[in-house]
Amino acid sequence: MIAFFDASALIYLIEGREPFGSRVRDELAAMTKPHPRLGAAMSRLSWLECRVGPMKANDAATLAVYDAFFAQPDLRWVELSKDVVELAAAIRVRHGLRTPDALQAASCLQLGAEHVFLTGDTAFRRVAGLQVTVLT
Repeated sequence: MIAFFDASALIYLIEGREPFGSRVRDELAAMTKPHPRLGAAMSRLSWLECRVGPMKANDAATLAVYDAFFAQPDLRWVELSKDVVELAAAIRVRHGLRTPDALQAASCLQLGAEHVFLTGDTAFRRVAGLQVTVLT
């Protein structure tokens, strides 16, 4: 099983805004019980979105925490390839998601059926095949 972090889920986890930080930690703990080898994945779009806030605030400490997370050797990166972009376009047309959200959904779907999409946005529930856990 692979946990795909939408930017909102990772921001909740790293920046610890409550009650969302606890919800992400609790959800990850619950998922590791049946899946002790739970993997983590994210897209480069999440990487970009997570870095913007700390960069704007000139918050080097928070940026360093994100960078440590991103540097984990077992973190799986989903690149914005041609296949991801093509699937995102279809998701955008079928489900009316905004382009960044369609890219996130398409990125996660590249992982296959054994995934959970962690997010704070209920709009992702509209995407067929996306196993969504909303953390709000």
